[in-house]
Amino acid sequence: MKRIYQAQNPLLVWNARRVVEAAGIRCMIRNEFAGGASGLLSPLDTWPELWVLDERHTERALKALAESEHADAEGADWQCPTCAETNSGSFEICWNCGR
Repeated sequence: MKRIYQAQNPLLVWNARRVVEAAGIRCMIRNEFAGGASGLLSPLDTWPELWVLDERHTERALKALAESEHADAEGADWQCPTCAETNSGSFEICWNCGR
């Protein structure tokens, strides 16, 4: 496993997870609920982290994250990898299955 992303805001980490999973890469979030320990640990150590399960896919995951940062909100239509529904580029999640 390899950590590829960390942020104080859990929503940013969940969005990064969505981007990586949409690229077909298995990943997981760690420290999701560690914020309560921030008095005992360094705050940075309690931030949610996104980890790629197979290190061979690290570069591809980082590339997907970089591309998502530069994508327009009204980008091209995309196809859901779960249900194959076509979604507007303005949608971040599939309107049909919620993934």
